[in-house]
Formats: sequence, C-alpha cells, structure tokens
Amino acid sequence: MVIFGHRIPMVGSLILWAILWEIVGRLEITILLPPLSAVLVTLVEIVPTRSFMSALGVTAYAFVIGNVIAIGVGVPLGILMGRSIIADRIFLPWVNLFLSAPLTALVPVIMVLFGLGQTTIILTVVLFAIWIIVLDSRAGVRSISPSLVEMAHSFGANRWQAFRGIYVWAALPEILAGIRLGVIRAVKGVIIGQILVSIVGFGALFKLYGSRFLMEHFWAALLVLFALAFILAESLAWLERRVEFYAASRG
Repeated sequence: MVIFGHRIPMVGSLILWAILWEIVGRLEITILLPPLSAVLVTLVEIVPTRSFMSALGVTAYAFVIGNVIAIGVGVPLGILMGRSIIADRIFLPWVNLFLSAPLTALVPVIMVLFGLGQTTIILTVVLFAIWIIVLDSRAGVRSISPSLVEMAHSFGANRWQAFRGIYVWAALPEILAGIRLGVIRAVKGVIIGQILVSIVGFGALFKLYGSRFLMEHFWAALLVLFALAFILAESLAWLERRVEFYAASRG
C-alpha cells in the first residue's frame, strides 16, 4: 500500500485497519461490529475449547480431501488440455462455464445426488477449487517452448517421461499459482458446503453465533478462518516464487 508516495508495509496496513476497527467498535455504531479487543479476548477463550477444535478438525478434513482431489484431477486435466487440441476443445468450454458460474446454486444438485453428509461437502470444495487449477495448468503447458519437448523426444523420452520431466516441471509456476487460487476458493467452498449441506464444523459455529448475535464469537471464528487461509495462500505464494526460475527455461 502506498500513501503520499511512501510505501507502507503489509503489517502497517493491518495495524491501521485494526485501529479503525477498534474505534468503530467503541463508538457502538452497530452491534454487528464489536471492538477488535473484545474479539481477540473471545478468540483466546474459545480456541482451546473442545467444540472449537472439533469444528476445526471437521472443516480441515473436508478442506484437505477436497483440495487433494481438485489438485489430483485438475493438474493432469489442465496439462492434457494444454497438450491436446482435441481435449482442449472438449473441456475448455465447460471449464470456463463452471469458473464463471454461480457455483453455490449447484450445491443443492450435489445434495440430491450424494445426500446430506461429508461427501457432499468435499465435492463442494472440489467444485469451487478445481476449475482455476485446470485453467492455470493449461496456461502453463501452453507456455512451454516447443524446443524443450523436441529435445526430450530427441533423447528418446516416451510420453510419460516427457509428461513427468517436461510438462510438470516447466509449467510448475502456473500450476502453483492455480493451486494457490484454488485453495483460496476452497475456503469459500467448505464453509458454504457446511452451512448449506449439514450444519457442521465452522459452518455450525457461524450459524450458532449469528443466530444468537454472539458477534464477538462470530468474528473470532472468522479471524481464525481468515488467518488460516492467509497462511496457506502466502505459503503457496512463497513456494511459487521459489520455482519461478523454471519459467526462464521456456523462453
């Protein structure tokens, strides 16, 4: 963030917003926004509780399994689309459609097909995460220099060896970018799934705190969720920067 020509670090920006939050909360403009200090005190109180840790475990399970499936299917499909014109023409319209569609409206369809349970929540996470992973993996493969592929074939590499040694590694920066964006979208997917499908995990906490106007508890749980999503996104962004040198080999 830049103010009057001076670059303010991210920590400074967060401190500024924290101060504004505290001021607005102290003014008691609305009961929906308590002071940040009260939220932090509540956060310390509820995090060690069994109910909170249980909700975190249920949410983490659906989140991790859903992302594993999205990455395991999305990356190979994106590489296939980037490599094959036929596959690209078959799948690209559907990928673009689901990427731009209001996915929340499709959750009831998954509920009808798979019932009210953890399977539907996991599939909701996959639904939110997979499309951007496919699209970025495809973009990474299409950015690879043909000379790399020709060199691999000239040394006698078969299709699997070319896939493993060329396409995956050369497209790795875009693949990681897609995974990072998919993880961010998956956070939204797991919460929407838990609220709409079956009131469990963090979805149950948000439903409980919101219905009883326990806004300090509500914002405390939301801060934990935001913090976890931020840590995951920044960790993947760091890993993405570490492998950027692969992009130079495609020029």
